[in-house]
Amino acid sequence: MGRTVPSFRPALEMEIKSWKDFKRALSPEERKFFDQVMDHARIHADAGSMAARPVLSEFLFFSVALEQEKRIEELEKRISELEKK
Repeated sequence: MGRTVPSFRPALEMEIKSWKDFKRALSPEERKFFDQVMDHARIHADAGSMAARPVLSEFLFFSVALEQEKRIEELEKRISELEKK
């Protein structure tokens, strides 16, 4: 029997490609950030395949939120260190 659902990574790439018109409408500077956001999703693809979420954009946006949260914590630590000096 053939698969009815594509494996996660190819499905994720198809989801990312579905945003191409949105990306095209962005400024060149914003496109750079768009690509970074999509890279965040790719970084977490292994976790996404385990989540079994039927809507890939949910995974995509959660991956972005996770990476932003990590970045905020890193910046808060750096600010705290600077304030101690």
